[in-house]
Amino acid sequence: MSHPIHRVHRLKPRATLATLALTVVCLTGAQAKSIGNPVVCVWDPIGQAGQIFDAAKGYALAAQKMGVELKLKAYTDERVASEDFRVGQCDALMATSIRTRPYAPVTAAIDHGGTATIVKEGKIDINASYEVVRKAIQVFASPGAAKLTIHDRFEVGGILPTGAIYTFARDRAVFKNGFAGVRMPAFDDDKVQAYMIQRIGAQPVSADISNFVSKFNNGSVDVIFAPAVAYKPLEIYRGVGSKGGVSRFPLAFSTLQLVLERSSFPEGFGEKSRQFWAGQFDQIIGSVRKAEADLPAELIVDYPLEAAIAFVVSQRDTRVELAGKGFYDKQGLKVMKRIRCSIYSGASECANSAEIDWPETVAKNKGS
Repeated sequence: MSHPIHRVHRLKPRATLATLALTVVCLTGAQAKSIGNPVVCVWDPIGQAGQIFDAAKGYALAAQKMGVELKLKAYTDERVASEDFRVGQCDALMATSIRTRPYAPVTAAIDHGGTATIVKEGKIDINASYEVVRKAIQVFASPGAAKLTIHDRFEVGGILPTGAIYTFARDRAVFKNGFAGVRMPAFDDDKVQAYMIQRIGAQPVSADISNFVSKFNNGSVDVIFAPAVAYKPLEIYRGVGSKGGVSRFPLAFSTLQLVLERSSFPEGFGEKSRQFWAGQFDQIIGSVRKAEADLPAELIVDYPLEAAIAFVVSQRDTRVELAGKGFYDKQGLKVMKRIRCSIYSGASECANSAEIDWPETVAKNKGS
């Protein structure tokens, strides 16, 4: 059977011109439709009634003023939203960095363990840590950093802070006894998580973001990691019960990220979009901090300061290791360290070049 391109050459000249003209009309018409009405797939575990989708509706109104009419589509299953974006059913995806990292490896560094954590005078400084998150979002929204938000044909259109990641346990004794043998949810699409679970000797249980809380609540897993904003809406309190607890040590600082298919949006829209979301930081973080303050005091398990500081140091070593294995983006880690040191230059790490200068012998980072 001959190739379709070869068959075109055997058509009559008039038919060939007509075919080409029709093809051009169809292609340009499709492009105009895509740019005119991009579809944004929004993951919200609550669906259209959730706070994430509500924020997306405010974004859609702002986009109208930028000359773009967005069509929002809510998903309660993040995996489905991500897959629809991958196959082209969506022009943009709003989801956790676990799903957006392949399209935005640099900005995903905000979420990596310890990249936003500030230790000051022997204590975790949560306020300063949130300032790191704020400044990172501002930096990535600035015109000068635009190239850091572009990866192949994708561009970051915004970053939404969702708060510190805390450990919730069904039995608070785990915080004293350690995590060896403890059952933890292992997301199938997160290789870093699987690697870390294996390192600490915990027992992985297959899960995803749509069912990890239900597995916690029904006792299939012993601990989960989540921001405080998820405690009430996802009913984490059912799994915590009266015997459980939550560690106040922040493992990381989580975000939702908006990724755009660049060809579906007008030139310059990505920067305007990032600046819009950066302008929402105070409002969003206000809800985050309120959720943290509303965690029941009797459930809080404070961490030994010495152990916490040692853990932050170990997180840095782990980031360097994971970057060497290609899991983390080195440029992203470099940006985050510079931001940490701009917030607190007195940190001991600011006197060394770790996460700034990368040995040439280290394998090139995937996605860099």
